[in-house]
Amino acid sequence: MKIASLIITLTVATALAALAQEGTMEDVKQGAKKTGQTVKNGLETAGKKTKEAAETVGEKTKETAKTVGRKTKETAQTVGQKTKESAKTVHQKSKRALNKSKPETGNRQSTNQAPNTPSPTDR
Repeated sequence: MKIASLIITLTVATALAALAQEGTMEDVKQGAKKTGQTVKNGLETAGKKTKEAAETVGEKTKETAKTVGRKTKETAQTVGQKTKESAKTVHQKSKRALNKSKPETGNRQSTNQAPNTPSPTDR
């Protein structure tokens, strides 16, 4: 009888241990499932945030490019206008200087007069 009760005790203990392990394995499985779902949700959220950030950066870059283009165009127009004004001023001053110098050269006689006699090399 002692052997039978020892076998029964060992069988019951083994069955209880197996049931305990199965319950523990089920808990581990559930924990892993919850952890996996949490990680999945976190990655989806991170993906959405990254997409939103990329769209915002794209919009800001586009706005900045437009602003830079507009400012560059304005600067080019201003430089062109200033250059045109400077050219007009230089032209007017040159014209005035030329007009002032014309009467002076008309009254003077040229000092480089050619002789009326042909030179021996002209023959």
